Amino acid sequence: MRQLAASSLAALLICVTAGAAEPPAAPPQGFTALFNGVNLDGWYGHGTQDPRVLWAMTPEALAAHKEKTRANLRAHWRVDGGVLVNDGEGLYATTDKDYGDFELLVEYKTVAKADSGIYLRAVPQVQIWDYTKEGGKWNLGADKGSGGLWNNSPGAPGKDPLVLADKPFGEWNALRIVMVGERVTVFLNGKRVVDHARLENYFDRKLPVFRKGPIQLQTHGGEIRWRNIFLREIPAEEACAILRAGGVDKPAADDGFAPIFNGKDWTGWKGPTAQNAIKDGAIHAQSGTIFTAEEYEDFVVRFEFTLPKGGNNGLAIRYPGAGDTAYVGMCEIQVLDNEDPEYAALDPRQYHGSAYGMAAAHRGYLRAPGEWNFQCVTVKGSTIVVELNGTRILDTDLAKITKAMYDLDKFKGRNRTKGSFGFAGHGQPVKFRGIELKRL
Repeated sequence: MRQLAASSLAALLICVTAGAAEPPAAPPQGFTALFNGVNLDGWYGHGTQDPRVLWAMTPEALAAHKEKTRANLRAHWRVDGGVLVNDGEGLYATTDKDYGDFELLVEYKTVAKADSGIYLRAVPQVQIWDYTKEGGKWNLGADKGSGGLWNNSPGAPGKDPLVLADKPFGEWNALRIVMVGERVTVFLNGKRVVDHARLENYFDRKLPVFRKGPIQLQTHGGEIRWRNIFLREIPAEEACAILRAGGVDKPAADDGFAPIFNGKDWTGWKGPTAQNAIKDGAIHAQSGTIFTAEEYEDFVVRFEFTLPKGGNNGLAIRYPGAGDTAYVGMCEIQVLDNEDPEYAALDPRQYHGSAYGMAAAHRGYLRAPGEWNFQCVTVKGSTIVVELNGTRILDTDLAKITKAMYDLDKFKGRNRTKGSFGFAGHGQPVKFRGIELKRL
């Protein structure tokens, strides 16, 4: 986290202090310039359209489509003294490259009654608009300022900025956006306006935000100028640290979580410990179900894990201490290398993050074997929420399940209200570390 904070501070100083007459700044350490200050190389045109339409194209068809859209960009976008200028119309400037977790720095300057924004992974949007009453959009929330995730549902975290941080017209504004999974933090002119909020999928709110996608600069009426557009891709372990901290640049705080594994021995754990191992501060869970001596009712558990190729394990939820975790406990949350050919033909309710046999999780958010993932599981009453690498992949109520892989009577423990937490080994050593739990 130290590296993130240092680089970001330097970047913010560059953005805030750069004057209109100064040439474009060089990217801060670790960042890449998305705009070269000369032309629109690396960008094509796209609007408010589900990007899956593009991703379904063949490479040849996609290349032809992008080339066709660039004529529209040339009609509405220009470069003026190292600044990217849009006339308020036309398609949105869209990066050729797709991004996963990233930190984005960008400066913008707009005019009265302008309305714009930045799409993250092709999903609307970090809002930019005229915050004054004269702008005519106070009824839509413009009085609260720019930087909010405007397309989130009414009342959802992030929809409205926490503070009004816009500068007067004619001055450059500096945005810093950090996105990990679907969690977004936005700083506007050095002020935190969105704090680790989930970005909703505008195109289908039942689905999480896409794992990867382009950055888009929206055109929506009124001239807007852009400069110093820099992006840094966030590696897996840094992303895990951000998620564990509950956001970006967060001071250490007592958030109610306590370790349930000391990283050294099996103190506080039961089960076939001899069939499993502890090494380098991590549990290597391989065979049988190891579980906490303590029992829990409602709780949140968070941890990091890494899978070997073809890895298969599970989380024992409200486990009674004996029997098959998938059936005698409330459920077994799958831990599985989804992409291994061995598992190509499984039932959707058997893939990673699923409540085994009962409720299917969304796929596509697991990191490759050998990389560390961060997962948070919330168990409250009969409900379970699983967030993987910052993306909510399961949100289910087991009491409302009417159809399962097998007869529901087989899942005898699904109505349990108390039990242990543990790991169910199925042959391959899956590593777990940083295991912390909070009672609710």
